[in-house]
Amino acid sequence: MHDGGGAWGWAWMGLGGIGMVLFWVLVLVAVVWIVRALLGGGSGREEDPLVVLKRRYARGEIDRETYERMREALRRD
Repeated sequence: MHDGGGAWGWAWMGLGGIGMVLFWVLVLVAVVWIVRALLGGGSGREEDPLVVLKRRYARGEIDRETYERMREALRRD
């Protein structure tokens, strides 16, 4: 006589379903992470404007007067 596993049969089937859902969630998270890494999503944070301004001044892209004027404008905002 075969009883089909009784209550344990249902328990294992439930665990199998939960396991399948977790598997697909992990696959989806991995795909999103890979796509973001390939597209250069990075952290998603914008760079501080003052840091960008200092970098431009250091490279010689802007002169001191422009740097000072823009720095004051950023500090007021």
